[in-house]
Amino acid sequence: MFFSKRQTVPGPVEFIIAGLGNPGREYEGTRHNAGFMVLDRLCEKLGADMRRVRFKGVTGDCELGGRHVLLLKPGTFMNLSGQSVREAMGFYKVPPERTLIIFDDINLPPGKLRVRRKGSDGGHNGMKNIIYLSGSDQFPRIKVGVGQKPHPDFNLADWVLSKFTSADMKELDQALDNACAAAELIIRGDTDRAMNLYN
Repeated sequence: MFFSKRQTVPGPVEFIIAGLGNPGREYEGTRHNAGFMVLDRLCEKLGADMRRVRFKGVTGDCELGGRHVLLLKPGTFMNLSGQSVREAMGFYKVPPERTLIIFDDINLPPGKLRVRRKGSDGGHNGMKNIIYLSGSDQFPRIKVGVGQKPHPDFNLADWVLSKFTSADMKELDQALDNACAAAELIIRGDTDRAMNLYN
């Protein structure tokens, strides 16, 4: 994939990429913050800055796939992600079909991705809130595998808020690059190719 490093992006925002997670240092490197980690990697590749506080989150602008894209990290905590995403969509009049959501999936092993054109929340509270507040499930999404609980009795909240192990991080490193490449394909309108390459 070719990533352009233009600092200023002309024209209106055509696409939104929202990476889900929880704000604050104590949540850095946790499984629930896989969406934030993909946006961080995307910023590295694009030379983009995410410092502007708005839409109840932190934003940055970039050019990706030939389009002006808003990068968004909701600052509302995971379960209220829809407040931030809906506000950004409303401001730029971007429909769900052009709002890519990136989030963690405990049903996938660390390092595996699942690209979907649309669908249900799959039990993910951040996605559930976005669908509920927007009234639509037509969001393209990239799910980033973070691994299943070590045993069925393990508390789910404790699991998703736990840090990745060093072994997990080795698997995750390539997945972050793959998620960036998949995002570019989706923005170019080639979701089928993204699914074929990265699922």
